[in-house]
Amino acid sequence: MFDTMRLTKIVGSLCGALLILLLSKWAAELLYTTGGGHGDGHSAAYVIDTGEADAHGEAAADEGPSLAELFAAADLEKGAKVFGKCKACHKLEDGANATGPYLYGVVGRKVDSAAGYGYSGALEKVVEVWTPEALDGFLENPKSYAPGTAMGFSGLKKPEDRANVIAYLDQTDGTTYEMDVPAAEEASAEEPAVEETHQEAAAEEPAAEEPAAEEPVAEEPAAEEPAAEEPAAEEAASTGASGFAGMVAAADLAKGEKVYKKCKACHALEDGKNRVGPHLFGLVGRAVASVDGFGYSGALQGIGGDWTVDQLNAWLEDPKGFAPGNKMSFAGVRKEEDRAAVIAYLGTIGN
Repeated sequence: MFDTMRLTKIVGSLCGALLILLLSKWAAELLYTTGGGHGDGHSAAYVIDTGEADAHGEAAADEGPSLAELFAAADLEKGAKVFGKCKACHKLEDGANATGPYLYGVVGRKVDSAAGYGYSGALEKVVEVWTPEALDGFLENPKSYAPGTAMGFSGLKKPEDRANVIAYLDQTDGTTYEMDVPAAEEASAEEPAVEETHQEAAAEEPAAEEPAAEEPVAEEPAAEEPAAEEPAAEEAASTGASGFAGMVAAADLAKGEKVYKKCKACHALEDGKNRVGPHLFGLVGRAVASVDGFGYSGALQGIGGDWTVDQLNAWLEDPKGFAPGNKMSFAGVRKEEDRAAVIAYLGTIGN
């Protein structure tokens, strides 16, 4: 049994230990306190800049070009290569559904509108029209953008890849989607030379896999000045020809240069430089199927004559209808004013 003395010692020891603990805590606060000891109104004598304050601002500055800039400067040859990832489930031919819906004319098309395809219903809950912005968001992360979508593709992580493939898909139906580019961006988007701009391929499939073109519009200009803005126009007017020739005479060459980008993947502007299709140097007024070193189909060789503005107009409107059996898979340029503009532009190359 404990006697009174032993119990007193035990209690005293506990109290002593507690007192030592409290005194140690008080001493530590005095020695290592982080406060200035001057109350709430004190301020630090100086601040060490760790760079964290500007982290968010710098991140925003490093976000890179906008989608509008990337779309305007898209490389359609690269877009055709990126599309190779989609070919297992999607076709470019109008109405040809596969595992996924066909992608002919998908840019600007209403969501869930491919006839004959059974959609999951997830897409129409988040978007109505396939604008470039909507496609960019969907292609970045399909499952996150439209939860419940049946598409198993994991997405395209690089913004440049998404812009290139969207621009490539944009040319499949012969029309182009115009994105609004802020004034500050337009200057940089329009200035770069040939290989950097929004080229729109003249082929439904990647150029390496499907021989596309015979004699259509041409490759983007190599940063040439819009010098000879009048030659083709004046020539058409002086020959006094058709109403279409008058449209060519009054056409906007800058617009024609943009339309021409549809042809760059398969046609070069340099004299003698053939690609999948023949070069377009001096195209307006030259004999049909006359480029040295290019193997034309019998469909074009049998036409004869020259590439007049009216001949080119008919050809560009419907290549398959103009020369049935020709090798060019380009769907054509639907708008007459676009055809007039691009023919006027081509008239300044080599003429």
